[in-house]
Amino acid sequence: MVSEGSRVSLSETKPAPGATKPALKAINPRAVRRGDRIFSSVATAAGSTIVIAIALIAVFLLIRAAPSLRANHANFVTSNEFDTGGAEKLAFGIHDLLMVTLLSSISALVLAVPVAVGIAVFLTQYAPARLARPFAAMVDLLAAVPSIIFGLWGIFVLAPNLEPVAQFLNRNLGWIFLFKQGNVSLAGGGTIFTAGIVLSVMILPIITSVAREAFRQTPRIQMEAAQALGATRWEVVRMTVLPYGRSGVVAASMLGLGRALGETVAVLIILRAAARPGNWSLFDGGYTFASKIASAASEFSEPLPTGAYISAGFALFVITFLVNAAARAIAGGKVNA
Repeated sequence: MVSEGSRVSLSETKPAPGATKPALKAINPRAVRRGDRIFSSVATAAGSTIVIAIALIAVFLLIRAAPSLRANHANFVTSNEFDTGGAEKLAFGIHDLLMVTLLSSISALVLAVPVAVGIAVFLTQYAPARLARPFAAMVDLLAAVPSIIFGLWGIFVLAPNLEPVAQFLNRNLGWIFLFKQGNVSLAGGGTIFTAGIVLSVMILPIITSVAREAFRQTPRIQMEAAQALGATRWEVVRMTVLPYGRSGVVAASMLGLGRALGETVAVLIILRAAARPGNWSLFDGGYTFASKIASAASEFSEPLPTGAYISAGFALFVITFLVNAAARAIAGGKVNA
């Protein structure tokens, strides 16, 4: 029941006879158009910033590399030599650098992607929430470990334990070019094989994080429809989650590959310098593009020798750009399909 003091008369709630409803505020179309123009200009400027920055980096590298490329006495693409002793002795090529970079990065990708996809599927489809959150945080924490720590762990802890594995692979699968004896000794583990495993651990959190978010966006209605048809948990994952997140996995893999291509400190610590060119074996040593540039950074005093290393950096820049462009094309094709 309502007390007498709290009862409100209907006449008190009705507007007075002469009163009118408050008019809606008129929207000024000119002000709206001005706001749209300002927002569009700001968004365009923000989007153009990265394009301009990339273009300026490419122009800078090309300008600084051009004099050294003109003075080069060796084939820049096919030569294994990298001699920057002076203008008269300038002879450098990227063949060996390209081989070591591709082998270490691709082997890291081959090892990391299946593990990362498995972790992402487990965290999104199988693990209970109370376990998934701390487990995901632990995986993401790997991204915060400095590169030098990974390098020290790789050469002092991982490499000695991998030596028996490398010996076994070389002894039993040496007829495959990837596992035949390389240009450095297997003792000590300073090979592409060790570097690839360390790089796979380094790129694992990147791939896992992106793949996890891609799988998490799978429409619930598709999963429930598969379950209604009698699909098991694995069949739901195979028919709905994995196809839906395919483009995300491709994008994650290319992000990881870009990280592996540009890794410097860890690879510089692990890989042993080689006296002769490599032969596309995982048991080769040598330098990647990034580690070669970093190893000579203290000697960047003369323009022509410095330009030789900048030329190598420009080649790495082009390779990374092409890899990302290919990833965009593949991911776009998967989505359209």
